[in-house]
Amino acid sequence: MPTKKLKYYLFVIGCQMNLSDAERLETILQSIGYTKTTKEAEADFIGVVSCAVRQKAMDRIYGKIRQWNLIKESRPLITLLTGCVLKHDKNKLKYQFDILLDMKDIQKLPEQLQSRQATLGNFIPAISYLQIKPSYESKFKAYVPIMTGCNKFCTYCAVPYTRGPEVSRPAEEIFTEIKELLNKGYKEITLLGQNVNSYGLDNKDTRSPNYKKKMLSFAELLEKINSWRGDFWLRFVTSHPYDMSDDLISVMAERKHLAEYLHLPVQSGNNDILKKMNRYYTVESYLEKLFDIRQKIPGISVSTDIIVGFAGETEKQFLDTAKLMQQAKYDMAYIAQYSPRPGTSAHRLYKDSVPAEEKKRRENYLNEILKTTAKEYNQKFTNQFTTVLVDGIKNKKLYGKNREFKTVQFIGQKKLIGNFVKVKIKNTGPWGLIGNKIK
Repeated sequence: MPTKKLKYYLFVIGCQMNLSDAERLETILQSIGYTKTTKEAEADFIGVVSCAVRQKAMDRIYGKIRQWNLIKESRPLITLLTGCVLKHDKNKLKYQFDILLDMKDIQKLPEQLQSRQATLGNFIPAISYLQIKPSYESKFKAYVPIMTGCNKFCTYCAVPYTRGPEVSRPAEEIFTEIKELLNKGYKEITLLGQNVNSYGLDNKDTRSPNYKKKMLSFAELLEKINSWRGDFWLRFVTSHPYDMSDDLISVMAERKHLAEYLHLPVQSGNNDILKKMNRYYTVESYLEKLFDIRQKIPGISVSTDIIVGFAGETEKQFLDTAKLMQQAKYDMAYIAQYSPRPGTSAHRLYKDSVPAEEKKRRENYLNEILKTTAKEYNQKFTNQFTTVLVDGIKNKKLYGKNREFKTVQFIGQKKLIGNFVKVKIKNTGPWGLIGNKIK
């Protein structure tokens, strides 16, 4: 009688780093005999790569695990919780999931599964999880982690508590992964880290046994990759304004492979709130840095993160953020309502005093400003040519991103997916561009 083929389903929430981590988890599962399914009902194994940044993300997991535990009453099912999980949630979920593993320990999963499901294949070597070769979701664009963890301890943020201190990946390991991707024809590489600008700083302590005298800085890492031959784009996320060095800006200004796009989270436009957030910079220094970037890289697209309704934020302090948005003229902003995270300094020290309905009002207010500044930025593309890396097709239109990370739609053949295509823009809006393919 043939052995049943085991199937896995992944539930991934959160940032690009979680998506990249999920690709490594897939490699582990495939190496021990599982095949992927997009249907929860078919899965023998369900893995959650979680996000602890917002309570809404955790609420989704609590809802899902109740459903999955009901399934277990009628058939075998193994559930895994990994990713960013705060201690508070681990304690509540440890009896709900079959397996809890930190992502840095995910290579131990085969050993955990062997005692539960008998039809497993060969184990993968027990190595550092970042050395696991990913099962890339895309055939032409890839996320490449260069570090994990964070040392900044912003008072609202769960990351230092879920991912630990900053650990930089060896440069040669990064170079090897990227070169393999480029040799396979990949067109876009995005370097990942909770704070990519601090890459290499964890190895600068000469007293550390891991000290490497010639450890590259982030600017040097980018400069090296940017010097390579080939037709590809290079991006990175996320940058902390405090560590945005002049050397890094100079390397970005060289262009070539580096795309004209920067995500530079500001979080608030009020200095007192920034201080409560432990953000290390002022509004004035942030705007000065942003002005310098735009002077050296004309036309660069800049996006940001903003938190509304942070603990104790007054109306005046909120309006300072609105003023900053008007000054900064972002063409994209990811605006979130403050969500207290158990275990963080803000949760311990400050009261979540802004009502939910007021947070929503402030979010809507800023989105109206964003709509104006984003539309203004996008209008510059009207009747201009832009190159698009085609991602897919929807409603009979191809879509993709240009170097400035603008979404572009145009009519074309499906075979163009995964290729660079030149497009002339005819219409613009705050959230995207529409054009015609150039023959």
